[in-house]
Amino acid sequence: MTLLSTLQLAQRWLAEDRDPQTRRQIEALVAANDTPQLELLLRTPVEFGTAGLRARMEAGYARLNQLTVISASQGLAAFVERAVADACARGVVIGHDHRHHSAVFARLAARAFVDRGIRVHLFPQIGPTPQVPFAVRRLRAACGVMVTASHNPKDDNGYKVYWENGAQIKPPLDEGIAASIEAHRVPLSWDVDGIDAHALVTDVTAAMLDAYYAAAAQLAQDPALNRGTALRYVYTPMHGVGAPFAARMLQAFLLPPYVPVPAQIEPDPEFPTVPFPNPEEPGALDMAKAVADAQGIGLVVANDPDADRFAAAEKQRDGSWLMFTGDQLGTVFAAYVLEMARARGIPDARLAMVNSTVSSRMLAAMAAQEGFYYADTLTGFKWMANELVALHAQGYEVGLGYEEAIGYMIHDHVLDKDGVTALAVFVQLAARLHAEGRRVGDYLESLYAAYGYYVSANSYFVCPDPAKMDRIFARIRYGAGAERTAFARAQGEPPLRYPRTIGGFPVSYIRDLTVGLEIGDVDRLPAALDVAGAQYQPKFPVSASSHMITFETRNGGRLTMRTSGTEPKLKYYLEVRNADNDRAAAARDLDIMARAVADELVQAAENEL
Repeated sequence: MTLLSTLQLAQRWLAEDRDPQTRRQIEALVAANDTPQLELLLRTPVEFGTAGLRARMEAGYARLNQLTVISASQGLAAFVERAVADACARGVVIGHDHRHHSAVFARLAARAFVDRGIRVHLFPQIGPTPQVPFAVRRLRAACGVMVTASHNPKDDNGYKVYWENGAQIKPPLDEGIAASIEAHRVPLSWDVDGIDAHALVTDVTAAMLDAYYAAAAQLAQDPALNRGTALRYVYTPMHGVGAPFAARMLQAFLLPPYVPVPAQIEPDPEFPTVPFPNPEEPGALDMAKAVADAQGIGLVVANDPDADRFAAAEKQRDGSWLMFTGDQLGTVFAAYVLEMARARGIPDARLAMVNSTVSSRMLAAMAAQEGFYYADTLTGFKWMANELVALHAQGYEVGLGYEEAIGYMIHDHVLDKDGVTALAVFVQLAARLHAEGRRVGDYLESLYAAYGYYVSANSYFVCPDPAKMDRIFARIRYGAGAERTAFARAQGEPPLRYPRTIGGFPVSYIRDLTVGLEIGDVDRLPAALDVAGAQYQPKFPVSASSHMITFETRNGGRLTMRTSGTEPKLKYYLEVRNADNDRAAAARDLDIMARAVADELVQAAENEL
């Protein structure tokens, strides 16, 4: 194939694009002869992966805009028609959030599907992400599309795809869809006028939301306690869509209404008070805490903008605020789900819970002690949800799936993160504890006493240079020095030379999902070892296209380092367990290991990160 010049790419774009706004952007760049910016926007198409599409909204094949949404929708529709039985009759569920252009993107997607004769189950108004996977399952649809960028900055948007089982797509479906998108790249129809009234389009909002709240309300435990609680709490949707959906879910649980954060309660795509509308970000809940302080309230709860994530903070007895980490909330939910399952008479051995491999090992410790089934998966709900679907088919009751990035799936009606249901379940637990004179923090402390103390430090280094990222991981994997492994692989491949200590703590376990290695008792084996055998292959899929390495250390440490699939970040997830609940020792070890990540492994100063 002949490589198009920059100008030819721009001319092709202008021949295909019918959006005046994005046309003007490319026209201006052509007039200015801005070749570098044109190359950035046009040369490499935005990549379709298991997360669908996510990019900045502007002109170009590398960005999210009307043209790339049409191309993606045409390709997806063609693939679904081939791959899913009765796809035309079963249809696609389409929803969208409140971001700029989300509504038109959703309708362009609808147009692409109806043009192939595929029914569209549409949520025409803004709504939370969980409504789409719920509706896919309830309607037995062929697939689902949610237009959202979750908690990304305001200039981003995304296109999230669910398969016929209601879970996010996983390999190799993404590759098949990506190929179909390329084959159907040229946009055919831009006409969205009257699409909501098209004969193949049905507004499913009322029926699906009624069913969604009814399904979640099965988790309501004590109607009298919920209705009568004196608990007060502040809620923020972070300028997102969550407020009316959270309010109705709380009502379904017979819980009292929230106290809103007035400046953040209405949907606003500009996110004026939080440039990074992620409840995990430092300071993101400051405004909610201020409202709580002013009214003498001791609990703050939050959803991210598309309401698939949930966060909480609680005022402690000394007046300080405890901002729960994603893992702490996951542990609290796990213990409460176990309580609820036992109340329903479900045997512990039939209950299944999963979390991602970068989340806390405290769930595994709880499972070992209590007897429920536990599994970890690769990062992302596409893996957790599909694992839970498989476990349900084996006769297990689905209890919980969670990831440390404040994502919680508390029942299998929604096979994805569901921040709206998580909020109601959490408030219900807080109401019960309030009636007992306890806080959620007290509940968490009781879990530490039972299963050991776990403390984590999850963070990232921004690294926009892919070559530098590769060099950092190459040094971890193949570095020089005496205190390194010398693992021989297949002939012609360089030996793997991982560090044998991190922060002075002996490395006891290594898993590398880039080259394909999993080995335990590293510190008790010879440094030089042949690891070419099948016994050293990981249980998880291996992908050379991204970096992911996990180390465990003899002091109870666990470190996973990986590249992000959506951002130019080297992410790391660090946890230390102290079985004796020695907080000071755990904190000391965590600090030592965190500094070792920056200094020994990443060499952040030398790499100017």
